[in-house]
Amino acid sequence: MNHRHLISAAVSLAVFLPATSATPVDSNGGLSIQAIEKIKKSYEATPANKALHNAIAGTAIDDLALNADNKNNFDDHFSHRVPSKGITNQRSSGRCWLFTGLNVLRAQMMSEHDLPMLELSQSYNFFWDQLEKSNLFLQGIIDTADRPDDDRTVDWLFSNPLSDGGQYTGVADIIMKYGVVPIEIMGETTSSQSTSKMRQLLGLRLREDGLTLRKMAAEGAGKKALADKKLEMLGDVYRILALNLGEPPTEFTWTRRDKDGKAVETKSYTPQSFYKEYAGNDLKNNYVMLMNDPTREYYKNYEIEFDRHAYDGKNWTYVNLPIEDIKEMAIESIKDNAAMYISCDVNKFLDRKRGVMDLNNYDYDSLLGTKFGMNKAERIRTHSSASTHAMTLVAVDLDENGTPKKWMVENSWGDGANKGHLIMTDKWFDEYMFRVVVGKKYITPKVEKILKQQPTLLPPWDPMFSPEE
Repeated sequence: MNHRHLISAAVSLAVFLPATSATPVDSNGGLSIQAIEKIKKSYEATPANKALHNAIAGTAIDDLALNADNKNNFDDHFSHRVPSKGITNQRSSGRCWLFTGLNVLRAQMMSEHDLPMLELSQSYNFFWDQLEKSNLFLQGIIDTADRPDDDRTVDWLFSNPLSDGGQYTGVADIIMKYGVVPIEIMGETTSSQSTSKMRQLLGLRLREDGLTLRKMAAEGAGKKALADKKLEMLGDVYRILALNLGEPPTEFTWTRRDKDGKAVETKSYTPQSFYKEYAGNDLKNNYVMLMNDPTREYYKNYEIEFDRHAYDGKNWTYVNLPIEDIKEMAIESIKDNAAMYISCDVNKFLDRKRGVMDLNNYDYDSLLGTKFGMNKAERIRTHSSASTHAMTLVAVDLDENGTPKKWMVENSWGDGANKGHLIMTDKWFDEYMFRVVVGKKYITPKVEKILKQQPTLLPPWDPMFSPEE
C-alpha cells in the first residue's frame, strides 16, 4: 500500500472516531488517530534528520555512532600482566565458560612445568558436560514429577533442558570429576565447533524423554523404574554425543617436550591422573566466585538453585560485593601471576576492530537524538544487561597511586586485535563486569567471614543465572 492509500485510510477511519474525545490516548490504553498525529509531530523531517535517515538506512548503527576521537592517544601498555601463550577459538559455540576455565588452567600448568605450549581438549570436557547436564535435567524431571505441568520449576526445566553455555560451576564440576586431556588426544569436530544443531536435537530428545518420565510417574511407576528408564535415555544421549564428538579416552600416552621441542618424558595417563600431575587444584573448594550485582544486598552469600552442570555437583554460590572490593582481590591475583575466570556483558560498547571496550566508543545519544541513562542496577532489573561471555583476566594497568586505569582479558575468539586479547577501560569494568573467580589465598578477611554465612537461595530463573556463551 502506498503513502496516499495509507493517508486515505487514516482519514476514513477518523470520520468514525468520536469528535468529543478530549484525550489523545484511548481510555483502554490503545493509540487513537489523534495520539498518532501528536506522536508524528514530535519528529521533524528536517534536512539533518533526512540526512541521518539516509545514513542509517544504508549503514550499520555502530559504524555511524563510532566515536572517532576516542581512538586517539590510546595507551596499550599494562603495568602488571600474567604470562600467557597462544589464543584459542570457540568458533560457533557457546563454550566460552569452558575455554576460559581451561585457559586459566593451562597458564598455570605451563608456568609450573615450564611447558613451551599446551592446549587442553575442549571437546573432551564438553562431552561429559553435555551428558551431565542431560542427567541433571532428567533427574530434575523425576524429582518434580508430582507437580502440575504449569509449576514454575517444571516449566523452567522444559525451557532449559541443556545448553552449551555455562559458568564456573561447570568448570569445577566437570574437571574435578573427569580430569583433562591435551587437545591432540581429543580434537575438535564440526559439531563441537558449531554446536547449534546437536544442541537442538539433544534438547528435542530430552524434552520428549521428560514427558515420558512424567507420564510414567503419573501412572504409578516407582523410583527404580524411573531410574532404569532414565539410564536407558542417557544411553541415547551418549550415542548422539559419541557420533558427534567422538568417544572420550579413558587412557592415553603423551610426550612432554622442552622449549626446543625435544622429548623429555613419555608416559601413560588417565584424564584424572594427568590433571592431578600437572594441575591438581581443588577447583570446588579453593576458589571463590565474586559477584557485582547492585540489585541485591552487598556483603552477603547467595546460591542459585539448579545452577550447576551435574546433578551431584555444587550449586553456584557467590559473594556479592561492591566493585571496588572485587578489584582489590583481582589486582592481588594478577600481581601474583594468577589468571582468573571473569565474565562480562561483552558486546556492550565493544569496538571489535580495535579489541577495546570503552563507554566512549559509541555515541548513540547524539546519533539517535535520545538519552540512554539507566544505571547498572536498572539494566539488570529490566534484563537490559547480564553476564554473556567468559574470558581470562590476565592484566591490569595501575597508575602511580595503584588505581586501575584499564584491564585486559585473553579471549577465545581466535586471533584478532591485540593478538586475540580485549582491553577494557576501568569505567567499562565498573558497568559491565559481573563476576570474577579468585583463589581463596587472595580474598580479604571480610570475604572469608562472609563465606561462613548460610547462602540465600535464589530460584533458577534469577537474572544472574544467564549462562555465558
